Amino acid sequence: MAAITVTVDSIAAGGDGVARAEGFVVFVPRSAPGDVGVVDIAMRGSFARAPFARLVSGSPSRVDPPCPHYTMDRCGGCQLQHLDYHAQLDAKGGIIRDSIVRIGKRELEAPHVEPSERQWRYRRKLTLAMQRQGTRWIAGLHPYDSPRKIFALNDCPITDERVVEIWKTIMTAQSLLPIASTLRGAVRIDDTGATFVLEGGDVWPEAPRFFDAVPSLMTLWWIPEKKRRRMMQQRGSANALGASFVQVNAPVAARMHEYVLARVLSHKPESVVDGYSGSGELAMALAGAGVRVAAIELDSDASSHAAMRLPAGSKAISAKVEEVLPSLLPADVVVLNPPRTGVDGRVTEQLEQCEPAPRAIVYVSCNPATLARDLARMPRYRIATLRAYDMFPQTAHVETVCELVPMSA
Repeated sequence: MAAITVTVDSIAAGGDGVARAEGFVVFVPRSAPGDVGVVDIAMRGSFARAPFARLVSGSPSRVDPPCPHYTMDRCGGCQLQHLDYHAQLDAKGGIIRDSIVRIGKRELEAPHVEPSERQWRYRRKLTLAMQRQGTRWIAGLHPYDSPRKIFALNDCPITDERVVEIWKTIMTAQSLLPIASTLRGAVRIDDTGATFVLEGGDVWPEAPRFFDAVPSLMTLWWIPEKKRRRMMQQRGSANALGASFVQVNAPVAARMHEYVLARVLSHKPESVVDGYSGSGELAMALAGAGVRVAAIELDSDASSHAAMRLPAGSKAISAKVEEVLPSLLPADVVVLNPPRTGVDGRVTEQLEQCEPAPRAIVYVSCNPATLARDLARMPRYRIATLRAYDMFPQTAHVETVCELVPMSA
């Protein structure tokens, strides 16, 4: 091991600080641009990852993290609590620029990142790992440097207090959970109420009693081991969205939705393919503007919800985008809003070869690296506009809306 002094100059995707010493790159967790510190590393290869053994001088952008779990338990749920909010936004703009330039091979200045109205208590969903310890369960998150370990979560200051309180009630009813060594649970709140989704276990005879013991829940879903999810209990009318994806930061999601809608409509489309369409909020807005929409979503519950609301002339298709996109092209505009893994390679190939090319592709991404990879697969298109949104303050995650048009446009 060698002790070297390094200066952090930027933040990498994932949240680590980046320092360089004589061509050797060191990724330093929980560091800030401008930090000077000593790291102990093995000088092998071209890079290493190590925390500061000693901080020589701290960056002006450093702040004291307010969450005890962030420091005491090295919680991996957040990565940037030690940075002031302006520095977090700058870091995320840099992450986007670095990915697009380095992976996507496109020239780009660091974009402005639209801030979140709330930097704390914004999350409407909290997913925890659950581990049996003797006769008791603990529910929590993983340390950033020990992903197989779980620490018991007392509070999460980026999560809505109502979600945290529901989790506490769930843990008081833990004797009614399925028998298993590990489980995974998610509490989500939206306009229809609170939902709990439990993953794991083979049998759950106590589900009705568990539901009674947590009266704040409107819906209970269960995903047994190696089986499909099922609704177990509900109060009132069924939640049509089931356990489907929902944006965790509602105000930022609403602003981003309006921007995406405006960019699509600016091309005056008659037909739009909405890929990875979720429950169809964008598709509904487009159809309301007189556009013919084909909304593609693999989640059958979300697709059914969209199908019930879309008017004649538009349709919802429950399928993989790569399997049905060729039958829906050409289209005036294509919207892509994939998960963190980005789009299947067949999607970019189909868009690259389609004749005539769409007037625009509006790509909504929660992962700059996979966005950049997919851009590199579509050299036929150039970036017309790019805007970023801070959907997840205190973390290294960032949402990006990238509008692509044909090179000839």
